[in-house]
Amino acid sequence: MEWEIGANRASPEGTLQNHFLIAMPGMRDERFTRSVIYLCAHSEDGAMGLIINRTQQLGFTDVLVELGILDRSQSIRLPARAREMPVRSGGPVDRSRGFVLHTGDYMVDSSMPVSEQVCLTATMDILRAISTGKGPRHALMALGYSGWGAGQLEMEIAENGWLACPASPDLLFEGDIDSLYDRILASIGVDLAHLSQTAGHA
Repeated sequence: MEWEIGANRASPEGTLQNHFLIAMPGMRDERFTRSVIYLCAHSEDGAMGLIINRTQQLGFTDVLVELGILDRSQSIRLPARAREMPVRSGGPVDRSRGFVLHTGDYMVDSSMPVSEQVCLTATMDILRAISTGKGPRHALMALGYSGWGAGQLEMEIAENGWLACPASPDLLFEGDIDSLYDRILASIGVDLAHLSQTAGHA
């Protein structure tokens, strides 16, 4: 399993970095049906984000064991929050690559700010910190990511594939993953019955 991340420079104002992308009912790509993506980076060169409302079959404990951070017999010692942390399916690209989105109360040299409240880290020290209860107050882990080339995301939004809205940290780290799609829509006052007629930004 890889554990790495490419460059992620902060994007200038006016981009969709730190936004939710909500798949519209007419989404043509079945891989993204009813998906919510948190955009970690967006610039004229393209965009990168993580699907936050789909989970993997393996759990956080499985990841720690596979990476050699923890022996299976030691899993009982994990803090309950770590044992119960689901691993999200971040997207179809590089599914063995891991990412942790977390609050800014914990940072290491490799942590990259996405907003004033949210950071992205993809080094194993954050996994060790979470496993010992010393990590960030809120965190989510994903394997794989979703990516777009230059102008691709803008085109998909224009074609009514996505609805974009500013991200809320409370919803980003929400534990009820199954209802997240509907809850984010409700938070911006969008009625699913009328969503197919809506395009662009909320």
